[in-house]
Amino acid sequence: MSMDALVVRARGLWEDLAQVPVSFAPPGGGVNVVVSPRSGLCPVGWVGVVALGGSAIVTAPSDSAAVIVRGALGRLPVEAVVDSALVWEALPVARVLGPAALSYVSPGSFRPVETGALPVEQLSATHPALRILEQVAGHEDAGEAALDEITSPAFVVREHGQVVAAAGYLAWPRRTAHISVLTAPEARGRGLARVTGSAAVAHALATGLLPQWRARPPASRRVAAALGFEELGSQLSIEIA
Repeated sequence: MSMDALVVRARGLWEDLAQVPVSFAPPGGGVNVVVSPRSGLCPVGWVGVVALGGSAIVTAPSDSAAVIVRGALGRLPVEAVVDSALVWEALPVARVLGPAALSYVSPGSFRPVETGALPVEQLSATHPALRILEQVAGHEDAGEAALDEITSPAFVVREHGQVVAAAGYLAWPRRTAHISVLTAPEARGRGLARVTGSAAVAHALATGLLPQWRARPPASRRVAAALGFEELGSQLSIEIA
């Protein structure tokens, strides 16, 4: 799959998630702002921004919010509308989530990782060992990974009987697999996220899904790049003051 084809599939996904008719403009075409109270681009009541391939779509929860957003973000270049610092300057912001990098991989560009001495085991998405891993990782990291939301099997590595790394994916619209990866703090820096993430991505690709890796932490973005993912855009959620 070419990079252009990846962008087309990714754009189709986020256009669907907007929950109202909207489309990305051609590259360089700027920012399209629409009203969507039930937008899947952001938490309910927030403004959602997704930039992909040189243009962006924005959902606002109300007509009044859309007027404010159009006036502020419509003057900015596309790359600036997902820059949290610039958004703080342009809008009356209460809170911002992100930006998160949006990365995608095709079967041809995927770089699988050998498991090495530690075999990868499959567990059900509801296995208690995954909840223990989340407790060990802490609320913030567990929330970022969202391992509790996966619909695929969990692909895990154990040490001394305990799950120290796990990955899986949540089935999103447009046959997209939203990848989740979590590693215990004491096991980080040893490539276990790449090993389990690779197994989850391989499973998604084998079933014809488009793997999506959404990440804010630099370490997570490096894991995605090591597996062959390409960063095609960014997502930002904004709560208007």
